[in-house]
Amino acid sequence: MGISNAGRDIICKMIAGESTTDFNNANAYLGVGDSSTAFAASQTDLQAATNKLRKAMSAGYPLAVSSNVITWRAQFETGEANWAWNEWAIFNASSGGTMLNRKVESLGTKTSSDVWQLTVTLTITVPAS
Repeated sequence: MGISNAGRDIICKMIAGESTTDFNNANAYLGVGDSSTAFAASQTDLQAATNKLRKAMSAGYPLAVSSNVITWRAQFETGEANWAWNEWAIFNASSGGTMLNRKVESLGTKTSSDVWQLTVTLTITVPAS
């Protein structure tokens, strides 16, 4: 999964104590789309032209499992996101806002008879010097 330039910049602002919109339960969204366009750090949204949707967090998410792991989870109901899931991303707004990251991978094709839950785990590591 690639961190976007905007995601990198908002992390720097958070560390510096500047005012930002958090990726918390009130603001975080997981988005899915049907584009298989390769990730580029300059991207600010999912690349799907029309088949894309952002969903708010499930209750209790994001969850800090340990000091370096954060987990986001959203549920997509039967009438939502019924297409091939080829990309996903984490956002801090239902539209616009900041895209923290984007991942291009085929997760299958959701149909209207399915309820799918997307869980994203981000592990932050610092290389040994």
